[in-house]
Amino acid sequence: MERRKMQLVKRNGLLVAGVLLGAVGGYLYWKHVGCLTGTCPITSHPLNSTAYGAFMGGLLGSMFKKK
Repeated sequence: MERRKMQLVKRNGLLVAGVLLGAVGGYLYWKHVGCLTGTCPITSHPLNSTAYGAFMGGLLGSMFKKK
């Protein structure tokens, strides 16, 4: 059982790291850049910006997965 968990982490480590880094990046973008008018669909709310960053980070992290 422990070996299966390690294999799962090894296979999806870059994806998880990409999602986490993307979420942090999205939140920091909202915090420091944001949207001055409040009409920007992604950056006007911290949750939207964080979710978008996590999604984009996951896409980026999954690009480097070995086949």
